[in-house]
Amino acid sequence: MTATRATGPGCERPQSNCIPGSVRQGGGVNVSDLEPPSEGSALLVPSSPAPLVARAFRTLLSGHPDGTPPWVARITTGDPDCLVAPDGPSWVVHGSLTTLVGGVRALMMQALQPAAVTGVAEHSAYRTDTIGRLRRTTQWLVITTFADVATAESMAAAVRSMHERVTGTDPSGRPYSATDPDLLRWVHDAFTDSFLTAHLALGGREIPGGPDAYVSEWAASAELLGAVDLPQTQDELHHQLDGYRRQPGFGRAPATEDVAAFLRAPNLPLAYRGPYRVLALAAAATLDPGDAALLGLPQRPGSIKAARGMLHLLTWALSSTSPAERAARVRLGI
Repeated sequence: MTATRATGPGCERPQSNCIPGSVRQGGGVNVSDLEPPSEGSALLVPSSPAPLVARAFRTLLSGHPDGTPPWVARITTGDPDCLVAPDGPSWVVHGSLTTLVGGVRALMMQALQPAAVTGVAEHSAYRTDTIGRLRRTTQWLVITTFADVATAESMAAAVRSMHERVTGTDPSGRPYSATDPDLLRWVHDAFTDSFLTAHLALGGREIPGGPDAYVSEWAASAELLGAVDLPQTQDELHHQLDGYRRQPGFGRAPATEDVAAFLRAPNLPLAYRGPYRVLALAAAATLDPGDAALLGLPQRPGSIKAARGMLHLLTWALSSTSPAERAARVRLGI
């Protein structure tokens, strides 16, 4: 299926198949040694922790304290078209902080497919460059969702080039390649199901057209990478995932346990480890029970409520609209 540009004010979709410092411990300073401020002076204490939280969060995901690295600026200056509909299903789902849980859940699911997890173990620097991999994944999601068609296609071409180097042999002795359409479909299905499930479980905004509309629209991102026979409805998505679960060796690759253990406690800066654990527990709680059992992950229903509360606090600290979405609105004139 060929990408169809949505153009014009609001970038309406045509009636076609438009695709979519750490805190220092112990400082040795006694409160009694501190002099009170002189009369008329101002205490250099933020009136709210929100700016500090926002800077830390955006620095982690984008490498830039205000969430506008150079690739976000490209969203502002691109063509007045888009891969997915503005204010449509993908904008609503991916513009929500529920993607933090969905992203972790997607990585958990990917660890279940033997070829996929073997490729990650053999070719990914996820252990030594955890934050870098997180930022690259964030960049792909944001560009594909909010940029113009040309920029999204350019990023897809770069990803396809990288995939050509990812080859090997899976635990059954069969050769694998990241360019395999079936493997690409598995990765896409895991991401789509995870973003959608997290959005629904954590109380995200109503999706225009409902879950089916999101599944159908977001198929565009995988088509750009070479995937075929992608699901167009939530039922089709579940049917495809069940088909993968019936394949030999599902959830039993040697690398599955290692990747699952890493996802429980990744190599993140100390300040982020507590919040990440809240997200990871919520991600595990939303997994299919059989998938969670294969990964050895506990499912604690209360963790969803805890994650929802944390995301509400993070939403309070951040603007209701992400820098990338604001950039897209400038480009589209909406």
